[in-house]
Amino acid sequence: MASPSHFITLFLLLLGAFARARDPFACDPKDATTSSLPFCRVSVPIPTRVKDLLGRLTLQEKVRLLVNNAIAVPRLGIKGYEWWSEALHGVSNVGPGTKFGGAFPGATSFPQVITAVASFNATLWEAIGRVVSDEARAMYNGGAAGLTYWSPNVNIFRDPRWGRGQETPGEDPVVAGTYAASYVKGLQGSNGERLKVAACCKHFTAYDLDNWNGVDRFHFNAKVSKQDIEDTFDVPFKMCVQDGNVASVMCSYNQVNGVPTCADPNLLKKTVRGLDLDCGPFLAQYTENAVTRGLLNEADVNGALANTLTVQMRLGMFDGEPSAQPFGNLGPKDVCTPAHQQLALEAARQGVVLLKNHNPSLPLSHLRHRTVAVIGPNSNATVTMIGNYAGVGCGYTSPLQGIGNYAKTIHQMGCADVACADDKLFSGAINAARQADATVLVMGLDQSIEAEFKDRTGLLLPGRQQELVSKVASASKGPTILVLMSGGPIDVSFAKNDPRIGSILWAGYPGQAGGAAIADVLYGTTNPEGKLPMTWYPQGYVSNLPMTDMAMRSSPNRNYPGRTYRFYKGPVVYPFGHGLSYTNFVHTIASAPTVVSVPLDGHRHSGNTTISGKSIKVNHAKCNKLTVGLQVNVKNTGSKDGTHTMLVFSTPPAGHWAPHKQLVAFAKVHVPAGSQERVGINIHVCKFLSVVDRSGVRRIPIGVHNLHIGDVKHSLSLQPATLGVIKN
Repeated sequence: MASPSHFITLFLLLLGAFARARDPFACDPKDATTSSLPFCRVSVPIPTRVKDLLGRLTLQEKVRLLVNNAIAVPRLGIKGYEWWSEALHGVSNVGPGTKFGGAFPGATSFPQVITAVASFNATLWEAIGRVVSDEARAMYNGGAAGLTYWSPNVNIFRDPRWGRGQETPGEDPVVAGTYAASYVKGLQGSNGERLKVAACCKHFTAYDLDNWNGVDRFHFNAKVSKQDIEDTFDVPFKMCVQDGNVASVMCSYNQVNGVPTCADPNLLKKTVRGLDLDCGPFLAQYTENAVTRGLLNEADVNGALANTLTVQMRLGMFDGEPSAQPFGNLGPKDVCTPAHQQLALEAARQGVVLLKNHNPSLPLSHLRHRTVAVIGPNSNATVTMIGNYAGVGCGYTSPLQGIGNYAKTIHQMGCADVACADDKLFSGAINAARQADATVLVMGLDQSIEAEFKDRTGLLLPGRQQELVSKVASASKGPTILVLMSGGPIDVSFAKNDPRIGSILWAGYPGQAGGAAIADVLYGTTNPEGKLPMTWYPQGYVSNLPMTDMAMRSSPNRNYPGRTYRFYKGPVVYPFGHGLSYTNFVHTIASAPTVVSVPLDGHRHSGNTTISGKSIKVNHAKCNKLTVGLQVNVKNTGSKDGTHTMLVFSTPPAGHWAPHKQLVAFAKVHVPAGSQERVGINIHVCKFLSVVDRSGVRRIPIGVHNLHIGDVKHSLSLQPATLGVIKN
C-alpha cells in the first residue's frame, strides 16, 4: 500500500501540472492566424517585433493599452493584462495582478525592507530578490500573478514620522541605492535583455510625506533645492537605473517645486524616460480625444507603447507557450520551499539590532532562564510582523512561539493592542514578571500607527506602553528585555536610561519567521549583527519641525536642525549605524593610501575653472577606475563567533556643501572568536568621496578626507594630478 507521503507528493505534482497549464498571453502556437506574424517570431530582434505590432494596432486599441488593466486584442491573439503587482518583500496581493488561493495559498514573506536593510548585506538583498522572483514566476505560470512588480520603494527616509518609512532602505542615499540595485538584480535576473520579472523603482522623486497635519501627498508641493535633489533624493534612483538596470521607474504623487512629478519634463525627459503607463483609467478615457483634437500626437502614444511592449517582450510574453520558456517549469512546488523559508529566517536574524545590553543581560541562559514572562501587545504578533505591502505568509512564528521553543512561557498581553489606551491588563503582566526567571516585553507599533496614508504625530511609544514597560521592569524578578517592533524610530530614552531594563532589541517588522529570529537572538543561538539604517531621534526633534520642510541641511539662523545623520548634529537616542554584538571587534588598517591623485579629463571643457574653491567638478575628472583601496583587519577579541557589519564613513574637508560625514562603503565579515580576518574595501572616488554644491553640481573636494571605521581614523589627501584651468 502507498504511504501517505506518496499521495502528498503525487497531489503536489498534480497541483503543479494543473497550475502550470497557463494559456499563452499572445502568439499561441495553436492559433495559426497570429502565431506566424512577425511580432511573434522569437528570432527577430525585439525592436523590430515591437514596430510590427504597433503597426497593426488601431488608435482605439492603443489607448486602452496605456493603463494598468490593459485590454485584450483578440484579433491579434493578445490577452488582457494587469500590470499592477507588488513584491516589496515577497509576492504581495496588494496589487490586483496577484491573487492567493488554490494552488498558491501564500508566498514567502521576508522582513519588511527597513529590517532587511539593517543587515547591511547586499548579497542577502539580491538573494531575497531571486527567491521573490522565483515565486512570482511560479505564480504567473499558475495564472495567479503578473510579471511586472512595482517594487522596490527607494525613497529616502527623511522624516522619522513618515508612515511609509518602513518600506524604504533607510535614510542614507548610498545604502538605498545599493539596496535598489541589489534587489532589482535579484528580481530581474541576469539573462541579458531578457527579464525574469520586471521591477520598478519608486516614487520618483522627493516623496516622503503621506498625510501630516492636514497636508496629503496628492496636494503637497515639495520645495527642494538642486543640491538636495542631486546629493540625496535622486541618488537611489540613479543607482537603480545605472547599476540595477531596472525595467521601470514610477513617478511620485507630489509636486516638486510647483510641478507634479508625473508631468515634469525635466524629470521625465531629461532625467529618466518619459511617462508610459497610467495606474488608473485616465489615459484610456481621454487620450483618443486628445489626439483627435491635436493636443497629442499619435507618435507620442506609439512611443509610450513601444516602451511597455518592449518590457512585455523582454519578459517572454509574446514568445508563445509559457511552459517552454525559461522559468516555465516553476510552479506551486517552488513557492514556500524550505530553502525560501530558511532565507526569510536568516534575513530576520541578520536584521535584528541590539540597541542596549547592560551588564550584559543578553544572551539569556538555558539553565538560569527556564521560565520567561512574555508580555506586550506585539508578544504574539503574526501579521503585524510582515508590515505593509505584504502578502500572505507561508506560516508565522510569533515571538511567544519562538521563545516557547527555548523556555516555558507565561504570557500576558499587558495592553489589548498597540494603542494601549488603559491599564486594565497591567496587573496580570506585572504578576507574570514577578514569577518568571526573565521578562521579555514585545512592544512598539503596527499599521494602525504608521502606514501608507498615515504619518505619525510623534516618536514616543503609543498610549500607556511606556508606563507598562516601566512598571513591569520594576517588578521583574529577573532581567527585563525590551523588544521593539516598528518601521520608524521610537524615542525610548526612558528605557535606555533605566538600569532595570537590561537590554533593548529592535526587530523592525521581521517577516513571517520574526518570532523565531527574535528568540534565537535572545538566547544567543544568533549573535546579533544588525545596524540601524536610520537615526533614532528624541521626541523634541520633531516638536517644532514641520514634515513639509524638505531641506536636508541645518540652518542655525532659522533654528532648523537638519535631517539624517549626514546633516543633523543634535542629540539622538541611537545614531545611524548603531548596533551591538555579543562579542567585540577591533579594527586596524593594514594598508591604505595617504594621497590619491585625481586625473583631469583634458577632453572636457568648461567656461568655469575645473579646480575652483578647492574642488574638482566630477565631470572634469577621469572617474572610470579611480578608486581608493583599503585593507582592514577585523579581530574578534571576544568569546563568541560573530559576523561584523563594517561601516566606512568619510568626513570631507570642511565647507558649506559638505555633510558632517557620509557612508562610503560597508561590508560583512564572519570572524570566529579570537581570530582575525582581512577585509578589502574599494571606494569609488567620484561617486562616494564627492559632494554637491549649491547649484547641484557634484564636485570632489581637494584636501584631507578623514575615513572612519569604528574607532579608527585614516586621513586621505585628494589632490589634482595636474593643476590648471580648462577653458572653452
